[in-house]
Amino acid sequence: MTTPIPALSTMWAVQPRFERDLPAFLGRAAELGFGGVEVNHSMDAAQCGAVLVAAQAGGLSVTSVHAPAPLEVHPGGRENRALNLASTDEAERARSVRDHLRSVDLAAAAGAKVVVVHLGGVGGRWLDGERRLRSMYDRRAQLADEWDATVDAALRERASKAGPWLDAAARSLAEMAAVASDRGVTLGIETRLGFHEIPLPQELAALLEPYPADVVGYVHDVGHAEVHHRLGVTDRSAWWDLLGPRLVALHLHDVRGLTDHRAPGNGDVDFRWLSQRIAAANPMALRTFEVDQHESDEDLASGLRLLIETGVVPPYER
Repeated sequence: MTTPIPALSTMWAVQPRFERDLPAFLGRAAELGFGGVEVNHSMDAAQCGAVLVAAQAGGLSVTSVHAPAPLEVHPGGRENRALNLASTDEAERARSVRDHLRSVDLAAAAGAKVVVVHLGGVGGRWLDGERRLRSMYDRRAQLADEWDATVDAALRERASKAGPWLDAAARSLAEMAAVASDRGVTLGIETRLGFHEIPLPQELAALLEPYPADVVGYVHDVGHAEVHHRLGVTDRSAWWDLLGPRLVALHLHDVRGLTDHRAPGNGDVDFRWLSQRIAAANPMALRTFEVDQHESDEDLASGLRLLIETGVVPPYER
């Protein structure tokens, strides 16, 4: 097996200098040391096509597609990435499945190995408990007893509501997995940022159980898992303990406070610890930098060097 190459998400391309010149984004990605790209759900159909053509011309790989790419605005003005795969509204759930299957087709056409999937949520908004935890975060040491009580309340709140939404998520996953399997594409279910979102570690372990690892796997989003840990709702180790063997890809970024998608080095994630967990789980998992478009070129380059130094990313030279 070949060593996984570092890829850069087209999330970083959503800035004025690249929005109408995606070949320039691909060229800059290569100059900064990346060997591939992930097509993010911020790209419309024309942009997705431009990325695929530019990647081939520049010798970069399209390693993954982040569903539901391409971006589409449905009648009424709602973007497809705002739809909920776990919706208890059957029309919304079915529409979201159809949009995600377009990502499977895009990945197959691009030769990408993985389609990253947000599997929906318990409703579409933060739960009251998470809102309270976020508002208390900077004062958590001074409010220790209240903080602990709020964590417990948030866990109970989500557990009391999750059942019907988890059932809908499982139906959506089954429908998508059948098509992905036929197309030779792996669905990667991502750790999510919002506590209301699906899955938590134990939920994902149950959702993955019916499927072979090459059909449905796990995408570990470093920043999202770190924010959950800092809010006290999910220990960062739980993802690895329960799901490490199913790891297929990583979204790599740093966290400052509760703000994620920072370039590595612009926060305080323990990347050496992370490197040990990746090595024990699946050292061949895809590595994608999913970094905010406001992070500088220099910070991306230094972030890539940092992750190579800490062992999170294998050494790579174009």
